[in-house]
Amino acid sequence: MTENLAANRLQSTSAYALELDGVARHFGALVALSGIDMRIAAGERRAVLGSNGAGKTTLFNAVTGDFLPTAGRIRFFGEDITDLPPHERIRRGLRRTYQISQLFKGLSVLDSIFLACRGVSRRRFSLLRPPAADVNMVQARSILEAVHLEAYRNALVATLSHGQQRQLEIALALAGAPRFILFDEPAAGLSPTERRDLVAILNALPKHIGFIIIEHDLDVALRVADYVSMMHNGHLFKEGTPQEIEADPEVQQIYLGGKHG
Repeated sequence: MTENLAANRLQSTSAYALELDGVARHFGALVALSGIDMRIAAGERRAVLGSNGAGKTTLFNAVTGDFLPTAGRIRFFGEDITDLPPHERIRRGLRRTYQISQLFKGLSVLDSIFLACRGVSRRRFSLLRPPAADVNMVQARSILEAVHLEAYRNALVATLSHGQQRQLEIALALAGAPRFILFDEPAAGLSPTERRDLVAILNALPKHIGFIIIEHDLDVALRVADYVSMMHNGHLFKEGTPQEIEADPEVQQIYLGGKHG
């Protein structure tokens, strides 16, 4: 009986944060994604790995609505979002960071986070100056602490290091009430110390917030993921736990250049 209940739960769409069924994306004759089937449970942390051109960022663009899929369906917590515009997906709790920073360099760190929180709130069009106890300001200060930027709250974004700007991007993704986040190469260009800090930040996120991380740094990806999907030429190539992927001879040969120490 218990096994049957567990099986029924896995078959129910409510058990998944994200479901992709036969998702494809073509750019003319170029097939960037082909028949992607993926199930990611609520609260799961998934790494999507692969070489350049494997289709990872195109996959993100399909999920966020930046590029609508040519074929297939996408569900977010059971709701079909395949044809929804990006802002409607954001309202439902889907967030994303990008490979290239998209920040307002003239704002302070705290103001940047506050505006992100305000932007997804019901009072986002109010012109009144918020009081200190404003719910969005309270959340902004909490997020500031979560991404280890408390000491830079009043610093201009333009004065932050590359690694600190990456931390700020994570902060912006945490604004409002995110249910699931797509992280697009958050460790790119980071120093070893900054990468360790990134791993700590991602592992400390609330357990109810699931995410997918695209990352070339396997040491980062495998330390924050519960499960790994490998992509190759627009297809899913291999899937497994971080330990299974790291030990797989074919993965080592193609993606790791031999033994990964």
